[in-house]
Amino acid sequence: MNRQWLINRTNPEYLDFISKNASISPVFAQILVNRGIKTVEEIHDFLNPGLARLSDPFSITGMEKAAERIKDAVAGGEKIFIHGDYDADGISATAILFHALQVLGADCSYFIPDRFVNGYGFNPEGVRMAKDAGATLIITVDCGITSFEAADLAAGEGIDVIITDHHEPLPVRQAGLLNDKSEVMSNKQKDLKPITHHSSPITMRLLPDAVAVINPKVLNPGTAAENLSGAGVALKLVQALSMLFGDRLMFQDFLDIAAVGTIADVVPITGENRIIASNGLPLISSGARPGISALMKTARLEGKEVRAGLLAFSLIPRLNAAGRLGNASGAVELLTTVSDDRAAEIASWLGNLNTERQQIEEGIYQEALTMLKGKDTASAIVIASEKWHQGVIGIVASRIAELYYKPVVVLSIQDGIAKGSARSIPSFDICRAFSECSELLISFGGHKQAAGIKLSAANLDAFEKKLCALFDADKSVPSAAPLTIDADVTLAQVNFGLIKELRMLEPFGFGNPEPVLGSKMLEIISPRIVGNNHLKMKLRYRSYYVDTIGFDMGDRFEDLSLATTIDAVFTPSINEWNGNRYLQLVLKAFRPSV
Repeated sequence: MNRQWLINRTNPEYLDFISKNASISPVFAQILVNRGIKTVEEIHDFLNPGLARLSDPFSITGMEKAAERIKDAVAGGEKIFIHGDYDADGISATAILFHALQVLGADCSYFIPDRFVNGYGFNPEGVRMAKDAGATLIITVDCGITSFEAADLAAGEGIDVIITDHHEPLPVRQAGLLNDKSEVMSNKQKDLKPITHHSSPITMRLLPDAVAVINPKVLNPGTAAENLSGAGVALKLVQALSMLFGDRLMFQDFLDIAAVGTIADVVPITGENRIIASNGLPLISSGARPGISALMKTARLEGKEVRAGLLAFSLIPRLNAAGRLGNASGAVELLTTVSDDRAAEIASWLGNLNTERQQIEEGIYQEALTMLKGKDTASAIVIASEKWHQGVIGIVASRIAELYYKPVVVLSIQDGIAKGSARSIPSFDICRAFSECSELLISFGGHKQAAGIKLSAANLDAFEKKLCALFDADKSVPSAAPLTIDADVTLAQVNFGLIKELRMLEPFGFGNPEPVLGSKMLEIISPRIVGNNHLKMKLRYRSYYVDTIGFDMGDRFEDLSLATTIDAVFTPSINEWNGNRYLQLVLKAFRPSV
């Protein structure tokens, strides 16, 4: 795959100005400017993500009504029912709100739907459970923005509903309130006012009937809260409650759980999310919460500093395993229990589930690759099977999308219904595409890059053809993922001081990736293959040389013999060995110098 190398260069005089006034190196200044952080004030704010920079929660639409209704419910001893979701973000959001209400002495319980029994989101079964529990208030977290039926049912039962979510609402046509066959709407539906959503091709959208709807992505676009995860929205609600209840509730106590949900949901780690993650990760590393501490022990991370990448690849998959293979209620208990013994028991269960999940996932992935060998993969990819486990196909879709750099829909077929997950590439909005295919679908929902979908198996061929046509017609989609380079450097500029500056960009994640640097005309010294197919050498420019390793790049050893010098893209790092620390470049790509 030939990837385009992209780099933005800035006027050297401007970089010098930024460097001197922000007291940072010119290379670091270039990295920040390329990420849209262009003034001394913006740089200071970005590098100092303190809690004081969090926005006022009451600036979010619906927050004041929601907080006041919850305050009344707590004061009146009402039964509060929290309706969550089964992924790590929904689990985290549920745990935040449930624990916060417990601190306030509220009479509350929570419900996490079973993926296989209840399906996704706020649904009538949840309303029935709330009624049986005697609840007079339902609060949804990480779901509910498309739940018209459940919201109406709750209203009919005399139960108030507060919806907190961050997913896309349905277009009016998809919501079933207006269609090509009928212009008839109920009186209640006529009273509801559609909103205009800034990123949708079908701009008219409708919200469920509720006491309050909190969804910053939809109702507060362009604000600091726009890109919050479900857990982030729940934290903002708790932040608002802490302002109403004073010292009885400290929202800072829930930053560790909010960081888990934020990183799990792959929202941009910028703005409000950066503040949440930056302040939550140290709490996770401290091991103060019994459930997270137990999870770290099962992952053999006890005593280690938990950074975003480690959290994403070690702890979050364990939380997700509960909802993928079973019921995720135990994962909420893990995050809220004060018992070390109970936490250890649940963490062990999650570890075993995750191992089982990995085995099932790998089997499906290999089957999918076999299917694709005889399939045209030049366009969007849609694959389905009656044998595949519904709980893990989202991960398989992610892996295939990364491998082929195409939008991928992976479906499990049961009783004539195909249900599954979609993953896309940054330049293709999969939810927008699904809205264009809505006449073929039973339901869909999610984000631009990830979505859930359900359709009749009889419509699979027609759906695939239409999705592929939409993808092929989008001329903005590149054939391969471009490689974005943060700064062009000389080897002399790669030093311990620069690495210290780069650490200030953490936590890394979507929207704030680990920086990659580029350098030209590098001489290759002593190339060799080490370990499990890793490429190791030294790279030199004039009198400067640095140890370099390219993980899983041993297959490109012969390419080095064809070049006198190379251009390289890399991430600088510190390698520690036998008590010594030395610079090492982690190679991302290389090509012969021109």
